[in-house]
Amino acid sequence: MRLLITLFILAFAQLFFNVAAASPHAPVNASSLKAEKKSAREDERRKRRPVKTTTTKKSRLTAVQKFKLKKQTKTDIALHKTTSKKSPLKLSAKKYGHQRLAKKTPEIAVDDEALALTGIKMSKAHRQRYQKARETAMTKLMGQLGKPYQWGGASPHTGFDCSGLVWYAYKDLVKFKLPRTANEMYHLRDAAPIKREMLEKGDLVFFRINNRGTADHVGVYLGNGKFIQSPRTGKDIQISALGEDYWQKHYVGARRMMTPKTIR
Repeated sequence: MRLLITLFILAFAQLFFNVAAASPHAPVNASSLKAEKKSAREDERRKRRPVKTTTTKKSRLTAVQKFKLKKQTKTDIALHKTTSKKSPLKLSAKKYGHQRLAKKTPEIAVDDEALALTGIKMSKAHRQRYQKARETAMTKLMGQLGKPYQWGGASPHTGFDCSGLVWYAYKDLVKFKLPRTANEMYHLRDAAPIKREMLEKGDLVFFRINNRGTADHVGVYLGNGKFIQSPRTGKDIQISALGEDYWQKHYVGARRMMTPKTIR
């Protein structure tokens, strides 16, 4: 009897353990499987969505940029045409440079540069007087070509030294008293110093030949890299090239003797 009861208890206990071990795992495995499948689907959807969205956005953005660029180009072309019609002088100045404009209207171009430097607004009469003074100085200088150098000379009858030629050309055309020597002219306060790249017709160019003082020789710039001078004893008044090695080596500076403000 006891043996039967013991066997019955063991059988019941074994059945209980089998049921307890099998029942909790079945639902857990099913739910975990469903959860894994669901997460996998969501990951696939997430991966697909950004690729489609990014591609469409990029293509749309590129199309918009192309449209704006095309529109801006048309606007720039129209603006350029309008500007060129309204101001042909500015367009020609940019295209052909100041030299071509200066050839057509040389006096006006020079006068405008002089006005920019001095800040003076000239009337028509003042402009004409300034132009006439410049022409007079150039005529007096060119009329002395071929005449002999004469130390201390300042007259067409006797000949000229370098500073005597300048003194003769400008003495009656400027308001201030013109000194007689090259070194005094170089230090003259009434004559503005000029950079070499800004030289204009009529500017004085100075040189140091004998290493005495700041300047001991002077000439008058004629434009296009040329200047007129009375060189030395035994030579005649002549036109020389400022770009020659000799003159470049001895060049010390330049002064503007005649401006709209300094003419009589």
